[in-house]
Amino acid sequence: MPTFAKNTGDLFVELKNERNVEDYRQRNQDEFVLPLHEYLSSLLAEKNLSKPDVIAASQLNREYAYHIFSGTRKNPSRPKLLALAIAMGLNLDEVQYLLRYAKQSPLYPRNPWDSTIIFAVEQKMSVMQTNELLHKLGETQLLI
Repeated sequence: MPTFAKNTGDLFVELKNERNVEDYRQRNQDEFVLPLHEYLSSLLAEKNLSKPDVIAASQLNREYAYHIFSGTRKNPSRPKLLALAIAMGLNLDEVQYLLRYAKQSPLYPRNPWDSTIIFAVEQKMSVMQTNELLHKLGETQLLI
């Protein structure tokens, strides 16, 4: 998860007192989140993973996955993001952060489908194993 010099509350205070948004943006450009594809690339580097290996493990269509990583596909669906997260071996906190980062709802343990994904992440299941578990429980699989 990225670390920033300023906390969000400080940024809010600064922005509320700002008279020129361009000055605020210039002064705080290092405080803004990266585009999703850049964040995914930073996760690959941080975890020393190769893009082809993650894409293969995710079971996503190869071309589609490369579009996500290149930024030409800007808003991948929640299940596709989860497939990438599982393929990267992210822990639950990292998965939740990735979902929020991509403007998707975090996993919710009161939701049967979400609780199955949480279980799969905690058990370090592969995408294939996760899909098998979802199928066994009568739930929609990650990749249809």
